[in-house]
Amino acid sequence: MIRGPGQSLADRKWWCRVYVGFVGLGVMGQPMALNLARAGTPLVVWNRTPDRCDPVRAAGAEVAASPDEVFARARTVILMLADENAMDEVLGRGTATFAARVADRTLVHMGTTSPEYSAGLEDAVRSAGGRYVEAPVSGSRVPAEQGELVGMLAGDEVAVEAVRPLLAPMCRETFGCGPVPGALLMKFSVNLFLITLVTGLAEAFHFADRHGLDQRLLRDVLDAGPMASAVSRVKAAKLVAGDFAVQAGAADVLKNNRLIAQAARKADLASPLLDVCHALYDETVAHGHGGEDMVAVLRALQARTDA
Repeated sequence: MIRGPGQSLADRKWWCRVYVGFVGLGVMGQPMALNLARAGTPLVVWNRTPDRCDPVRAAGAEVAASPDEVFARARTVILMLADENAMDEVLGRGTATFAARVADRTLVHMGTTSPEYSAGLEDAVRSAGGRYVEAPVSGSRVPAEQGELVGMLAGDEVAVEAVRPLLAPMCRETFGCGPVPGALLMKFSVNLFLITLVTGLAEAFHFADRHGLDQRLLRDVLDAGPMASAVSRVKAAKLVAGDFAVQAGAADVLKNNRLIAQAARKADLASPLLDVCHALYDETVAHGHGGEDMVAVLRALQARTDA
């Protein structure tokens, strides 16, 4: 590339590298981006709260001043954002800048939104000359830190296969789920099981506690039995310790629960267990525990018992 007027040597250097962009360094996004950087992926990142970028910068990533810079420097951009409004704001959806940002780029949507939103975004990205891959993950903060997430991929087969190797530092396994929004619907199915599982576990500990049983003994019995899983072991340890530090936040679980419930209603499906969990997580957040781990649903159970 010929060096143009006002273009520094540093500018030329980053222009020539094949960068991956990463936008959204929250509870999940930061460890995911860290694993990419540590694997040697040329990474350019941006986050609304700048200090969230510091650990990723220390691991070798470059920090952009704005989302515009990420899209200018990267041909594949991963979005791990909180909700649909954040997605639209970063993409400039509904403005003249949207097409310029996504044209000739592959957009990888790794967050959780409604299936309808994702399908509409795929149409918009394709119309603007870009490629789109839906790639939500199963797992919370600890699996994200360990690179042990499970990825679900949907979209054009060529784009999916091009993105799949990029996810290796973040995911221990990835699964193709057909066209959009197949990956999000698969994640909803997984999360429905997760939400009801953890709620049942919290209720079991609440039951044991109010009967005066040793909760450590309950944990040991569960860990030794056929129902034990990676999730139950981690969450039972948190319940025993009264540790509500966030791995998967209660407010995020409530958001997921709402999205799954909406998808169930649209398909005329009964979801009685999910509906009970929905009420309990709504109460958990209303009691001020939305920033705590999902095992804080215990607080809602305690409040109902004590009412």
